[in-house]
Amino acid sequence: MCNKCDKPKYYMTTAIAYTSGKPHIGNTYEIVLADAIARYKRSQGYDVFFQTGTDEHGQKIELKAQEAGITPKEFVDNVAGEIQRIWDMMNTSYDKFIRTTDADHEKQVQKIFKKLYEQGDIYKGSYEGLYCTPCESFWTESQLVDGKCPDCGREVKPAKEEAYFFRMSKYADRLIEHINTHPEFIQPVSRKNEMMNNFLLPGLQDLCVSRTSFTWGIPVEFDPKHVTYVWLDALTNYITGIGYDCDGESTEQFKKNWPADLHLIGKDIIRFHTIYWPIFLMALDLPLPKQIFGHPWLLQGDGKMSKSKGNVLYADELVDFFGVDAVRYFVLHEMPFENDGVISWELMVERMNSDLANTLGNLVNRTISMTNKYFGGVVTDKGVADTDEERAVDADLKAVVEKTPKTVDAKMDDLRVADAITEIFNLFKRCNKYIDETMPWALAKDEAKKDRLETVLYNLIASIKAGAKLLESFMPETSERIFAQLGDGKVTEKPEILFARLDINEVLKKVEELHPPVAEEEAADEGSAEETVIDIEAKPEITFEDFGKMQFQVGEIIACEEVKKSKKLLCSQVKIGSQVKQIVSGIKAHYTAEEMVGKKVMVLVNLKPARLAGVLSEGMLLCAEDADGNLALMTPEKAMPAGAEIC
Repeated sequence: MCNKCDKPKYYMTTAIAYTSGKPHIGNTYEIVLADAIARYKRSQGYDVFFQTGTDEHGQKIELKAQEAGITPKEFVDNVAGEIQRIWDMMNTSYDKFIRTTDADHEKQVQKIFKKLYEQGDIYKGSYEGLYCTPCESFWTESQLVDGKCPDCGREVKPAKEEAYFFRMSKYADRLIEHINTHPEFIQPVSRKNEMMNNFLLPGLQDLCVSRTSFTWGIPVEFDPKHVTYVWLDALTNYITGIGYDCDGESTEQFKKNWPADLHLIGKDIIRFHTIYWPIFLMALDLPLPKQIFGHPWLLQGDGKMSKSKGNVLYADELVDFFGVDAVRYFVLHEMPFENDGVISWELMVERMNSDLANTLGNLVNRTISMTNKYFGGVVTDKGVADTDEERAVDADLKAVVEKTPKTVDAKMDDLRVADAITEIFNLFKRCNKYIDETMPWALAKDEAKKDRLETVLYNLIASIKAGAKLLESFMPETSERIFAQLGDGKVTEKPEILFARLDINEVLKKVEELHPPVAEEEAADEGSAEETVIDIEAKPEITFEDFGKMQFQVGEIIACEEVKKSKKLLCSQVKIGSQVKQIVSGIKAHYTAEEMVGKKVMVLVNLKPARLAGVLSEGMLLCAEDADGNLALMTPEKAMPAGAEIC
């Protein structure tokens, strides 16, 4: 409760965006989702503090800065500025944008590290095991795949590196008890089950919290050759951003807002937020956040765009085509509660034309037009319904208007944002049906029906206003424009088109102009050089029966993300027939995530699922490797549909 305003407090955060590059629409979805929740909570009377920001340290950024010929700070300043520009463009109402390069954050991270070290939760040790130089990663014998690095498939050598570690197992039982006694703590429930069964119950290993192989990070104050490793730095933003002080001098804002009411994050980083972060808080003797929601991914499903090199959908490009609120509507409405959603140009145009231009835009337009035509823009409630049928349709419309806010409240309490928007648009659909049932144009032909006509239009305006009020959290500009047109007592003289219908062919033509297909590289002249050949060590012979156990199919990569904590792994969503499989591959050194999208690849489909760097992999992409370790994806010579059998 806020003592000054007597409102219940609500502190919510997003994950902080990694400053390795411009965020795509999948990244942008999270900030829009968080904004809708924050706005809705404010409408319910909560004193909301909404924090977002950027994660700015790490080896990847250090390397990218070197490639760009600038300092890491200059690099992250540029990217953080671009991220904040996009968040602002999407009309998000965050209260604080924190950067992990902020001086006050860095100071507190150093103090937290020292405190945890002094109380015995952090200790100095070393990685010792089999080391992959390209990946800069240590592995145990059991983690290797065919005796090689599970990330990139290259040779490993015995090595040792000094590092600091956090004693995770010390707090594991306490965390398990908390999760079991607080069923709302991790949502959706499937995420909780995954964390318990795959990580907590089998036993936690101690966590590396410092590195010496790069310098772009927060130095360990008492051992400056070490820099604080990502999660102890990044996760603590949720408390440093609101004034936490490790020495007991925390601000009033921290005392008011902590614990967080909601951490909103992507499902790919659920482990770090539901295991590492709560354990860090326990070690600091701080209460745990009330809820952590791991939302699904927004996948790109438009094959027509995939042949453009580096193709990925960005929020600002979509806004140029559709407008801010149309993009907000799409990403919020199309994302299921628990399963991944899909975005494509075709689907965007379909929703623009059907839901926004027709269901909503046309409803507002014709209601205003009829009010002006028949009553000079002003209607009052005559309360006229002469027949049982008229009384029934009026009562049904009013029942929907009365019920919808309660239903939307319930959906939003469960963070089912897409379902909440669906309920609001069901109200608008009911208004359209009401017009068809009452036929105002027919009533207008009979002077004796004038009061009934005015009642109908009054009911429509009141119902649309009710829907527009609910829409405010999700499409704030559209809500404002609707209220401006409906007015307070008199509608506008000339209705404004809220959303214009689009021609899909024209849109795709413009998209192709923006992203022209990239021609394949010309094949090398056969006579220009002697062809290189490679001999590899032969494996034992197999029978045809052995080969028959393996299922190979053509897959189409519809989305791809970097595995954040890995230097070599990419996580691809691969469409195989009517299914989508998640496949993790050690090919980040050879392909960017953007380059992967749209490729047709050869997939070993029935490989037993395994976890690489904590991420589930449900198959294997087939690659060729040359003598220098360069990889190339195996792709069909001719166009083949996703799911075609390779035999």
